[in-house]
Amino acid sequence: MHQRRVALTTIPAVPGHTLDAEHRALALFAPLRDLTTETAMFAYLDPKWRLLGLRTAPSTCADMVEVPIRTIVGDALAFDAAGVVMAHNHPSGNPTPSGEDRALTRRLARALDGVAVRLVDHLVLAGSQTTSFRRIGLL
Repeated sequence: MHQRRVALTTIPAVPGHTLDAEHRALALFAPLRDLTTETAMFAYLDPKWRLLGLRTAPSTCADMVEVPIRTIVGDALAFDAAGVVMAHNHPSGNPTPSGEDRALTRRLARALDGVAVRLVDHLVLAGSQTTSFRRIGLL
């Protein structure tokens, strides 16, 4: 399988911002809704659900993004995070998780679990619609 390198950007956390409800997470990830290429974002949380930092993983493709799992786990360790929330967009407008989305979520959850970090949720944003892996029982 050909792996494409993805440019990653880390965004500093907003001091005191707490990510304790799905609506706050949706507000944090809202910029993904308008992008025309798939992009993933990761929010790193402390034990009290305060935001420690963000990372974006943009793609050059409209219908896929590769997530560097080792980098995400490394960030979680560097931030001393207790949890991670992942979000990505579907420019197609369909918020239904693909088979690849499901497989990626399982791999990421296992990798994070191995270092005692919880994958809190994976949100798929598509236009005004959102699918939460946690809400539909996939996490």
